[in-house]
Amino acid sequence: MTLALLGLHLAVTGVLLPRRLAGSARLQAHPAAGAALWLSLMASFLVALLLAAHHAVEPFAHEPAGLVGLFPHPEPPGPVAPHTHDWWVLAAAGAAIATVVAAVGVRAGRARRRHRAVLDVVAVRDGRWGALILEHAHPTVYCLPGRSSRVVMSRGALRLLDDRQLAAAVAHEHGHIRGRHHLFRLPADTFALLFGPLPLARRGRAEVGLLLEMAADDAALARVSRSELASALCALATSGGPTGAAHGTAPGTAYGIAPDGSLAVAATGVLARVRRLARPGHGRRRRRPASWTAVSAVSALPLLPYLLACAPHP
Repeated sequence: MTLALLGLHLAVTGVLLPRRLAGSARLQAHPAAGAALWLSLMASFLVALLLAAHHAVEPFAHEPAGLVGLFPHPEPPGPVAPHTHDWWVLAAAGAAIATVVAAVGVRAGRARRRHRAVLDVVAVRDGRWGALILEHAHPTVYCLPGRSSRVVMSRGALRLLDDRQLAAAVAHEHGHIRGRHHLFRLPADTFALLFGPLPLARRGRAEVGLLLEMAADDAALARVSRSELASALCALATSGGPTGAAHGTAPGTAYGIAPDGSLAVAATGVLARVRRLARPGHGRRRRRPASWTAVSAVSALPLLPYLLACAPHP
């Protein structure tokens, strides 16, 4: 029974929900909370997978006690099999996953440091925009997040965009930096690396990237209008060559040609964001934050597999 419940949970979170949630307008209305929901689904899937594997290896190691088993309670009289959980097994698996996440993060951090070192040599700092100017004809604006963050724009972007459009692009990149969006992308990238063909991994990584771009768009709207932001995005995405709206990779590469590792096929992200900016009511005024109920539900998702594993069965 326990394995059946965990298997059902794996099917729902790994296959059914990703297909249902992809492109959801409700999640796009609160992009930061939407990205958190996708990451919570990934965490819930991992917990369920570890518990299912443990129960498959030792099916009789547990005596399910229902939800009351989560709390201190008197043991019934008579011989009862001990309610052991073998936490060390789950802890070891969790540590292995954390090691993979850390390895992906270290690799990404090294790539950013190498790119920053090159930019500090070949680019020129512009005090007006607070950005590095790269002598390149193709329009591009992006950021390198992290402790020593950089906003980078090419000479082509300075020629293509007017002042308000440049301000919109720079504000978008600062939204990525202030929001530390690269840290949210890290677990999604790692999950996609581990479970590439799974819909939750494939669609989840793309959706997290897109929602974080929308979150940066919302941050930019505190300084510029939605028409200025949309026009900057369209101008850079249609300037010829691969677009930098490749939201399937590093956040902050929202405009023009992104650094190595970005994907040029995510122009659909540009279209979705422009449509979102064009929706009535999506203006300067901030939307209401997600309710505490929604936040609590998202936070509790990783605990759901444990509750299923503790459910009583005949």
